Amino acid sequence: MSDVARSLVLFALAALAEIGGAWLVWQGVREHRGWVWIGAGVVALGVYGFVATLQPDANFGRILAAYGGVFVAGSLAWGMVVDGFRPDRYDVTGAVVCLVGVALIMYAPRPA
Repeated sequence: MSDVARSLVLFALAALAEIGGAWLVWQGVREHRGWVWIGAGVVALGVYGFVATLQPDANFGRILAAYGGVFVAGSLAWGMVVDGFRPDRYDVTGAVVCLVGVALIMYAPRPA
């Protein structure tokens, strides 16, 4: 698997863990589902932190900056799939801009 493919898979896994974890905490607190949901969310958020360390690039700031764009797009997708949210054209445009930023930050050619 190429570094780019590995990186994309890791970004997807990180998004599932972080967004899913935040959603579980949200459900536990805002929807009064209780401590088990909150605890599961905290564990998922910890998994996110670990998955981020597996990225091929060794620069923490670059990884977390790029992940911010993945988080934006992933959060909108999560809302659509899990909560029935329907993004408008500005949501979609903003997510595309963020993903272009991810591509520039992570995959632009750099001198060795």
